[in-house]
Amino acid sequence: MPHIVAVGISHKTAPVEQREKVALTDTTTRTLSRELVRHPDIAESVVLSTCNRTEVYVHALDSAGAEDAICDALVEHSKGMTRSELDCIRYVHLDDRAVAHLFRVASSLDSMVVGESEIQGQVRGAWECSAEEESTGVLSDRLFRQALETGKRVRTETKVAVRPVSVSTVAADLAREAIPDLGGRRGLVVGGGRMAEATARALMERGLGELVVINRTVGTAREIAERLGGMGLGYDCLAAELAKADVVVCSTDAPHPVISAEQVTLALDDRPTRPMVLIDIAVPRDVEPAASGVHGAVLFDIDDLERVVAQHRDEREDHARRAEVIVGEEVERYSAWRSGLAVTPVITSLREMAEAIRQGEIARITAQGGEVTEQEMERIHQVTRSILNKLLHEPTVRAREAAAHMDGMRHVESLRMLFGLDMPDRGPGEVADQTPRGVAARPGADG
Repeated sequence: MPHIVAVGISHKTAPVEQREKVALTDTTTRTLSRELVRHPDIAESVVLSTCNRTEVYVHALDSAGAEDAICDALVEHSKGMTRSELDCIRYVHLDDRAVAHLFRVASSLDSMVVGESEIQGQVRGAWECSAEEESTGVLSDRLFRQALETGKRVRTETKVAVRPVSVSTVAADLAREAIPDLGGRRGLVVGGGRMAEATARALMERGLGELVVINRTVGTAREIAERLGGMGLGYDCLAAELAKADVVVCSTDAPHPVISAEQVTLALDDRPTRPMVLIDIAVPRDVEPAASGVHGAVLFDIDDLERVVAQHRDEREDHARRAEVIVGEEVERYSAWRSGLAVTPVITSLREMAEAIRQGEIARITAQGGEVTEQEMERIHQVTRSILNKLLHEPTVRAREAAAHMDGMRHVESLRMLFGLDMPDRGPGEVADQTPRGVAARPGADG
């Protein structure tokens, strides 16, 4: 049976300085997903990259070979990370532990902000993206569909998301904490993605007086600003708007900083008594870390959000425990389905062999001579079918029960060996090919 292998890094294992090295753009994510399924050890792959994690989930017969291939691919597509550096901060989960990890991620139990709402959309998007690149199959489609279902169960059956908190709302809260009176203040959001808009909305909800959105595509900036009652501009206005802004939120997918320490210094030169709060929620970072040393500037990056998370952690613990129970139930359900997928061909082959023997024996006896009436033949079939079903009932039930446990698969293999069932081993690609690759009917697709 193919293994599920998950390899990744997250805010729990690496600081932002290292996470940004393996943060993937949409294009890189698609490329990596395609490349992985070309590897002989890997049948299916889904790549998830958010501001707090980069993870790869694959199905493969050789788990060690798949793990090595994933690590090499992450290093190849990184921004200067070495294999030894990655080995020090990565984690690897196998089979049920990999399933449990994904289900916890989709339920926002592994997020920096437990209960945040963005991660479900990010998991969905990762699945859809890989499906569009034809790197998913029956196993990963079921895995990610059930991960989203698990996340929905957790949010519906627990209050883990009570007082909803997300990266965007935490960013806005940090701004309000630094500048208690946001009314009459001017906000500048640099970036045109979903996170940028969500943060801008959160700032407006907290009473921000004015809002300017800057994006490389002016049309996108204007669309966002129009929805929020602000003004949209292009990057050519960045220096001028920086000098007017009290709160600056950066959330772009640029591979390098878009705001330098020098730009911050120039912006604050004419306003020595009026501070500027910069909140950088991008990975890689949008603001040069040296900007934190500029007089009058207060800089927060993605790792600083952990301080706010701690304030909400206690009230979520009880709900999180119930959520962990739900995750455990869903992992068992997926494991049982996956094992059933493996045992079904064995049971089918056993029954086909038994039926062939039954039919052969009837044909041999009737060929020896003597007339057999239609009623007698029907009776012979009824009796022999009944005997066959009774003989196979117990092994079939026990095989399915055994397959529900990873160590029980050895009993299924014993059944195959004892009866000499003709079932040659499949390669990893053949497992994925039980249904066409891609999501035929999937729902729509961390902070």
